[in-house]
Amino acid sequence: MFFDAEHFFDGYKDNPEYALKTLKTAAEAGAARLILCDTNGGTLIPDIEKIIGDVKNAVKTPLGIHTHNDCGLAVAGSLAAVRAGATQVQGTINGFGERCGNADLCVVASNLVLKMGRKCLRKNSLSKITEISRFVYEQANLNRPLNQPYVGNSSFAHKGGMHVHAVSKNTCCYEHVDPESVGNSRRVIISELSGASNLLVRSEKLALIKDKALVRKILKQVQDLENEGYQFETAEGSFDLIVRRFMGHYRSFFDLEYYRTVILKYDNGAPISEAIVKIKVNGHSEHHVAEGDGPVNALDGALRKALEPHFPAVRDMQLVDYRVRVVDPKAATAAKVRVVIESRDQNKHWGTIGVSENIIDATWKALVDSIEYKLLSEE
Repeated sequence: MFFDAEHFFDGYKDNPEYALKTLKTAAEAGAARLILCDTNGGTLIPDIEKIIGDVKNAVKTPLGIHTHNDCGLAVAGSLAAVRAGATQVQGTINGFGERCGNADLCVVASNLVLKMGRKCLRKNSLSKITEISRFVYEQANLNRPLNQPYVGNSSFAHKGGMHVHAVSKNTCCYEHVDPESVGNSRRVIISELSGASNLLVRSEKLALIKDKALVRKILKQVQDLENEGYQFETAEGSFDLIVRRFMGHYRSFFDLEYYRTVILKYDNGAPISEAIVKIKVNGHSEHHVAEGDGPVNALDGALRKALEPHFPAVRDMQLVDYRVRVVDPKAATAAKVRVVIESRDQNKHWGTIGVSENIIDATWKALVDSIEYKLLSEE
């Protein structure tokens, strides 16, 4: 039996004698562990350490810690409590919880194992923490924050040319732990500010020979596209296709004849979205129609119907995120939009991008890139 002492830290500050008496009573009643809760999330780190120390001297029952993140200190408070003598940490995956959330167990566990040397997990299980974090986000139907420590997509991302060059020589220069230790991976972000070092490191995955002239051509293409509104930070799939085109490792899998999307809205009824796609695949004409929850869903459905008989691997991939951003707000409704699509299969996630004044056209570009990246990867 565990005794969760709600509001313990605030109660201890007001009346330490009574607060300790409640713990002793619970221990005498058979509590196997006393969990000290910072229910309001307002206790600072020095106070947590001091109060945990006071309690440890007063009772012999093992202690736990339960923090909330209202001051942005839930993880720090949990680690401080462990250092002061707590042997259990309560929290949630990704810090989900009321108000500002609870202690993020992904971060707590990573710090305990990698920074504090605590044997609190089964052997090799920490390498699953990124996978677990992403699974929970998907089940909750929430977008993952890119900057979440240890498990975020940007946790081990490098953009500045000097940074990337240094990491290629010695990863300790800009990484505090090995990304693989938490099941994450290093990402080299491409943009007009990145420099040639980023391109060289990123493109080694595609066996790109370090041809300076070729690198300059690719960098020029990236810069031109970013001037049009593209951003490749989260669109590694589209960037890989650019590199393949310059290397001669790219091929198109179909030719578009036309696509059309319509939205039908009747009085007192929900809108109906329909898409028609006509393409040529291996010399054969494929003409398909699909309905969807919206024009994007319908367009994706019609394109898949046309491709799946020729490329069954398309069935293994699915769209998991769709984001739209206005590139130039000053142009109002005539502004270019940037569509970023995140896709996945059983083995990996990847992002693709499209930019256009027409949101459906931008979506089409991102969809095609996503499918071509998948099919080229299969080859």
